[in-house]
This record gives sequence, C-alpha cells and structure tokens, in this order.
Amino acid sequence: MKCMQIFPLHSKPSRLEEDIFTDFVFDLQRFDGEKTEEPTSKKREDARKKGQVARSQELNTAFVLLIGFLILRILWEFIYGNIAEYTIYLYSNISRNMTTEGITELFIGIMILLAKTVMPVMFAILIVGMAINIFQVGLVVSTEKLEPKLENLNPINGFGRIFSKRSIVELCKSIFKIIVIGYFLYLYLKDQIPLVPQFIFFDLPHSLATAADVIFTMAFQVVGVIMVMAAADYVYQKWQTTQDLMMSKQEVKDEFKQMEGDPQIKSRIKQKQRQMAMQRMMSEVPKADVIVTNPTHLAVALSYKKGMIAPVVIAKGQDRVAERIKEIAREHYILIVENKPVARALYEAVEVGGMVPAELYQAVAEILAYVYRIKHRRAT
Repeated sequence: MKCMQIFPLHSKPSRLEEDIFTDFVFDLQRFDGEKTEEPTSKKREDARKKGQVARSQELNTAFVLLIGFLILRILWEFIYGNIAEYTIYLYSNISRNMTTEGITELFIGIMILLAKTVMPVMFAILIVGMAINIFQVGLVVSTEKLEPKLENLNPINGFGRIFSKRSIVELCKSIFKIIVIGYFLYLYLKDQIPLVPQFIFFDLPHSLATAADVIFTMAFQVVGVIMVMAAADYVYQKWQTTQDLMMSKQEVKDEFKQMEGDPQIKSRIKQKQRQMAMQRMMSEVPKADVIVTNPTHLAVALSYKKGMIAPVVIAKGQDRVAERIKEIAREHYILIVENKPVARALYEAVEVGGMVPAELYQAVAEILAYVYRIKHRRAT
C-alpha cells in the first residue's frame, strides 16, 4: 500500500496538492490555539474568586420545595388549628373591634399568627437554601458580578448573550422541565379530579384535610421529579463550567511561566545574584590575613581576629576566581602561602563565611603563625 507520494527532485506539485498542503499547515497552526487542556487548579481558583463556579439553580429549587412542603406537612395541623382559631375569634369579635384600638389589636394578632405559622417554614427554607449553596460552591464571596461594566449596556452583546449556546440550553431545559412536570401532574390529577364533586358532601375540616392530602401528595411527586432533573443539571453545570475554563496549550505554558517564573528570567536573576555575591566576596579579600593556594587552581582567603573561636573563610574560588583573589591580595600586600593539602581541604569543607573545622586547626595555626612572623619581621 502506498502511504506517501514523494515528488521527483525537479517536479512541481499540482495546484490541488498545493492547496491541500496549505490547508493542512493552517489547521495545525489553528489547533495550537484550541482549548484542549483541562483547567489548572490556578485557573479554577481565579474563576472561583470571580464567582465563576459550577452551580445548579435547579438543585436549590428542588431542596427548597422539598423542605418547604415537608415542614408544611409536618406543621399542617398546627398551622390549620391556629388559623382556624384566630378566624373564629376575628369573626366573633368583629362588631366590637371596629375602633382604632380594636383594629390595632387585630393587626398585631395577625402579625403574631403569621410569625407562628409562616416563620418556621421560611426559616427552614432559608437554612436549606444556604446549605445547598455552600455544598455546591463553598464559601465564596465575590463582587465581580455586581461591578458595573459598560459592555453590559451594549445591545449587540446583549443579543449575543440572549442567543448564546448557554441561553439556548437553558431554554431547552425549561421547556423540558415544563413538559415532564406537566406530564406527571396530568397522570396524578386525572385520577383526582373526578373526586372533586364529592367535596360538597364533606364539612369544611374534612374537605380541607382531603385537599391537603391531595396537594401534598402531588407536591412530593413533583418535587421527586425535580430532584432527579436537578441532579442531572448539577452534573451538567460542573461539566459546562469545566468546558468554559478549558485552556489552550499556550495558556497552560504561560500560566506555568507566571507561577514558576520564566526560565530565562530566573536564569538572569540567578546570574545577577552570583555576580553580586562574587562582588561582595571580593570586597572582603582585603580584610584577609593570608591567602592559601593550590597554587594555581584554588585560593582560600582566611581572616582571624582576636576573640574569634576559629579563623573564618571570607573568600574562596578556583581558576579565574582564584587568580582574581590573588590579584587583589597582591594589591593590598596580603601574604599568599602555597599549601596544596590545606587549600584543597578548606575549599571543599568550608563555605564562605564559615569557620575552619577543628581537624584543620593545627594546619591553619601553623600558616597563621608563619604569616605573623613575616609581618613582625617586616614591621621591625
């Protein structure tokens, strides 16, 4: 099977082959900018700070409805009893309460009744709503969405958002939700509607109790359907958020450079740091008492002052650095002593600023004693 056609050295490809080759190269260049990489943790964290997190409103709605109807069902007899009791009281005393004080008393009573019957349901809904939000996105405080932006006033951008992919998906979800919920309501109510005429034979408490059973049963069935759709929507929102945060290969590289630093910049910084450290070290050489050499490859500058525990290495280097240390030493009339074993041992064992180790005390002491004798002779 022929996998590749190779043109002769002097032949020219046809126009069609040139077009195909050109298109192929263009596609490769364009592919480099495609968002094919999973979002990094930094990308997700930055998006989270801006309020761009996976959050399903359907999940909030489902749990709020569930808890709301559940609390209503549990407290139904309490709520009904309080409302019935106050209604009886209201109509029994309406004739003698048509004064300013009486109307004020009735209004206060209504407020107390609402607090007793409505507040538990509202408080439960508030707690559940907050808990579901925390479960989905955690504790995120962001004012990014509240900041005024001029581009939001652009009608072209507005039409773009209306007819965007996300808006179309949300519209389809809403239509699907209406159809599904409507279908389940129809299945339930078609068996309950024929029972409605029988309510005329019941007294009011029995009618209300029966209606409440019908309504609560229907509500819990609808909430069950909404819970299933909410779970699916939550999974979709997490997937969609990940898709929105997808990155191109170049974006991943740029982010890595921002986090770790551009290798070229880091290299220049390290080089500059080495230069500064070298300058500081060389500025200490004139303070040395002696330079111990290898004699050509290594040079170690030692300093010892009264009160020190041990001599200190204030500079060291090899090859060019060693030559520079010796040049500075000659400029400042510092003695240079050749001792290969000691120079090698000091260079390998002691860092700049470190003290001479105990095992080298004797050797270094002999060198310093020799240096002090030379200095004393010169002085005399």
